[in-house]
Amino acid sequence: MQQQGQLQVLHVFDHSVPLHSGYAFRSLAILQQQQRLNINTRQLTSTKHYLAGPAQEQVAGLTFQRTKPGWLAKLPVLNQLDVIRQLEQQLTKMVQQQKPDIIHAHSPSLNALAAARVARRFNIPLVYEMRASWEDAAVSHGSCKEGDLRYRIGQYLEKKALKSADYVVTICQGLADQIEQWGVPRDRISVVANAVDISAFNPVVSKDAELEQSLKLQGKTVLGFLGSFYRYEGLHILLDAFAKLKPQHPDLRLLLVGGGLQEAALKAQAKDLNISDYIIFTGRVDHHTISRYYSLVDMFIYPRQAIRLTEMVTPLKPLEAMAQQGLVVASDIGGHRELIRHNDTGILFEPDNPAQLAKVLDELLNNRADWPIIKQNGRNFVEQERTWQHTVAAILPVYQQVLSERR
Repeated sequence: MQQQGQLQVLHVFDHSVPLHSGYAFRSLAILQQQQRLNINTRQLTSTKHYLAGPAQEQVAGLTFQRTKPGWLAKLPVLNQLDVIRQLEQQLTKMVQQQKPDIIHAHSPSLNALAAARVARRFNIPLVYEMRASWEDAAVSHGSCKEGDLRYRIGQYLEKKALKSADYVVTICQGLADQIEQWGVPRDRISVVANAVDISAFNPVVSKDAELEQSLKLQGKTVLGFLGSFYRYEGLHILLDAFAKLKPQHPDLRLLLVGGGLQEAALKAQAKDLNISDYIIFTGRVDHHTISRYYSLVDMFIYPRQAIRLTEMVTPLKPLEAMAQQGLVVASDIGGHRELIRHNDTGILFEPDNPAQLAKVLDELLNNRADWPIIKQNGRNFVEQERTWQHTVAAILPVYQQVLSERR
């Protein structure tokens, strides 16, 4: 029930729960935390979410308004224009009916461009949340090349979206620096960092015995990675390092939980390195059972490559591992340095260097005395700085500022 004087915020998302993605989970966490801050939220998703079904969907106690694609959606290039057109129409209806105080559009830039038109028409402040460098992600996936036409168009639209907003929010310092370089004043940028629901991640005190037995991991030291198998995640580097380590550590095993574009290549690499018998590929696992797999891992390895995308953007998975008091070993890149302090909350190693990763892991395996304090420090960092309650609170001053300026 809406309360008198309660702040009304209309959120515009690419997609949402019940779809499972880091994007959807961040969106849900923001909405739930804003409701605890006594902010009344409304939710709209773009045509990219659309699955034939009701125009409204109730998920996790929230109502999501869906946007149906138009006739241009089936045409290359013009399908991007369709996203903006259909979203603008749907937004206009919602603004007329609900009269929000603020529109908060979230990546990608198409959402902000549609929202900017509506915000100007109705004189409503627009906050744009840039969550990723989408054109750099496309480069890493191989769907475009840095500097080609698609890349330049993506970057042009991103810059236009940023400059159309009254205020910009982003997920990490690396992206904030990029946004400032693109001409948005620093005092118009705030970081609402990725975080975790600390209550959903308890410190691991014992391994899941049933799962451990089914995967034949009893009595083994387990290195683990949980996430998507993209090239930039550097799992090929981890496999090379594991092959160097294995002779000195016969009880070592590697648990790879997830799937993606690189899965077949990684299995072929493991075969070539003659380490297939020591690596467990689980495939993708249900989100509700993921904690069972986390419990089996003695050391979490995040060997991301050093590329433009990973230097700028922070991942979520190391935070989840740290929240469960896991020992995290990660490549020394910008995105990881925002999460991990070397030899304090985790261990950093030189990126793109399998020999150095093998050396770091060998030292850790031969000296476990420091593990407990590093693991505890990681958990403390998440508890104190990276809970959704802590990070989402930073959005309230932003809302207050754009409202006071508009008035």
